[in-house]
Amino acid sequence: MVAVTEINIGPRVPSRCLSVLGTGSDVGKSVVVAALCRIFANRGIRVAPFKAQNMSNNSYVTLQGGEVGRAQVVQAEAARVPVHVDMNPVLLKPSSDTGSQVVVQGYPVGNSEASAYFADTEILFRKAKESLARLRAEYELVVMEGAGSCAEVNLRNRDFVNFRMAHAAGAPVILVADIDRGGVFAQIIGSLEVIPPEDRRCVRGIVINRFRGDPDLFSDGIEYIEARTGIPVLGLVHFYRHIEIDSEDGMPLDVVIDPPAVPNPDSINIAVVRLPHISNFTDFAPLARIPRVALHYLSKPRPLAGYDIVFLPGAKNVRADLEWVRTTGWDKALLQYLDLGGKLGGICGGYQMLGRVILDPHGIEGAPGQTEGLGLLDLKTTLKKEKVLSRSTGVWLDNRKTVEGYEIHMGVTERMGDVPHIIRVKKRNGVAVDDCDGARSKDGRVWGTYFHGLFDHPVSRHAFLGALKPECPVEADESLERHERDYKERQYDLLAEHFEKYLDMTKLIDIVGIRTGRD
Repeated sequence: MVAVTEINIGPRVPSRCLSVLGTGSDVGKSVVVAALCRIFANRGIRVAPFKAQNMSNNSYVTLQGGEVGRAQVVQAEAARVPVHVDMNPVLLKPSSDTGSQVVVQGYPVGNSEASAYFADTEILFRKAKESLARLRAEYELVVMEGAGSCAEVNLRNRDFVNFRMAHAAGAPVILVADIDRGGVFAQIIGSLEVIPPEDRRCVRGIVINRFRGDPDLFSDGIEYIEARTGIPVLGLVHFYRHIEIDSEDGMPLDVVIDPPAVPNPDSINIAVVRLPHISNFTDFAPLARIPRVALHYLSKPRPLAGYDIVFLPGAKNVRADLEWVRTTGWDKALLQYLDLGGKLGGICGGYQMLGRVILDPHGIEGAPGQTEGLGLLDLKTTLKKEKVLSRSTGVWLDNRKTVEGYEIHMGVTERMGDVPHIIRVKKRNGVAVDDCDGARSKDGRVWGTYFHGLFDHPVSRHAFLGALKPECPVEADESLERHERDYKERQYDLLAEHFEKYLDMTKLIDIVGIRTGRD
């Protein structure tokens, strides 16, 4: 494992911590942490996010070349600090229903079945405490996020993400519940009833998230919760639609899979095959923000005529997802689409699928063996034990535009014939290189790359869209990148404003025990 030396540890007294735990998964913990990070940053506090263990295939590469979950990237951006592997010391990347790759302090240490992983989590707990100690030495406040439900009593002895980490940090706990999904009284009171007294004593406040309607109609509900639990409700946070931040650990809740809509000839129509082990779906989020782009996620094969390009995205288990592509009939649908003159792009795992074969001699994705690819590019991929983690910069050879992205892959892809590259790589992790990435067919209609985040930068993104469908021009200039940075910053400020409107900040700051520039 590569040593973590990215943060300068000063001689300060360890900072304060606040733990944000949930009554269940997807109740909004990640967003609450992001909001609190921006709120305290706006009040002059140097704040950092922390999640001891995240489970997500939506990951990112730090400037130093380590891997973290996307949620902590969003939270660090909200805090206006650089993302660091210590903010997510343990990352589980599911490769099957019961198994995951285990990433510790930014670097993979192996694969594990759930039963083996939970058999002994002590070493991971120690690593998480090391990371938290480094953050506490650097920042004034660390906002800690839990995972799933904090009241999974059968996992308590092995769970180091929720109350155990809160106890280790001496952190007060804020419990988050989601009223939008119903059963909020059972969520809150049930969670508090089943946890042991030492955990319950840590809970200092309750946040009820995603409320819709007239808050006066729920005032008696708040009174009931406070009377029953003896814990103050710090806020009834209203549901919002006016704020746009990157989705974090899972696909956005409002993404429609297999929409009934058909391609509109007046739009740039893009389809993404919704693979079972899809990873880094945020690659396509910037495309969805363009008014003239219609982005569809498709899990069931359908006629693809009218789509200007179809993408095979990243996948945590490429061999299994290739088998799924065949058993569902997606392979035939893609070939029919190409016969009609369609265009097909692959990113990371999707790129590997386009080749002739994927070799897995070490059993990285299951039993050792090999899987036949789609055979659309003359390539072979060999899965290696070492993972490539890189922030990369290059030139898209077809339009000479600079492209930036990040690479996260276990495979090494080799050309088996005269296959043109698509990117000339100039830098990896800040070091100058002269290398190539990706491949394309001779006619350019099939291509693939290892670059994630390919469409994050507006100039190269708009150049790509302009070439994809010239009759639907998308304007671009150098000022767009600055505009998008400003736009993202404004979204974090809107998130902070929204939560401040509904939270009792006086009580919250008293719970945290830290004075801010506005107190």
